[in-house]
Amino acid sequence: MTRVWKWNRPVTVREVLEDLQQERSIAYTTVMTVMDNLYQKGWVRREAEGRAYRYAAVSTRAAYAAALMNEAWQRSDNQAAALVAFFGMMSPEQRDALGDAMRVIQLPAEEPRELPAPPEGAEGAEESEGAEEAAEAGEEQGSPEPAQDSGAPSAPGAAAELPESEGGAAEAGGGR
Repeated sequence: MTRVWKWNRPVTVREVLEDLQQERSIAYTTVMTVMDNLYQKGWVRREAEGRAYRYAAVSTRAAYAAALMNEAWQRSDNQAAALVAFFGMMSPEQRDALGDAMRVIQLPAEEPRELPAPPEGAEGAEESEGAEEAAEAGEEQGSPEPAQDSGAPSAPGAAAELPESEGGAAEAGGGR
């Protein structure tokens, strides 16, 4: 998974093989088996391209890490104590990254700006009233509320605004 996440694009078994062979000797069939296992388990999706498949990650590394943390936290008997212990293990850099993340998810939603109403009897007053009614109708329809307990960051684009080392962009590293 590290290679698939690192490149952040669909990859072939051959590409993964060539990258891995820079570190150690490995057989094509081994990489193909691992990629197929990842597909069978739902970690990657694949599309046929000629005689080969291109594999792409189903979720980002940051979303996966967030889901793992959420799962561990949910299993705790004392969630507050678990958080205190977790934060206590953080390095100063990790605490800074946490502060950055908290600022990202607490950004206020941008409110639509209202234009001042023209004075009574002024030209365009009728048009303004129609625009207000249309805006109110749009507010009544509204947009559906986002799911709150998805295991992924709750703020849209939150991971994109984080530093690259904290899961904001394609990230290299160990792990599957």
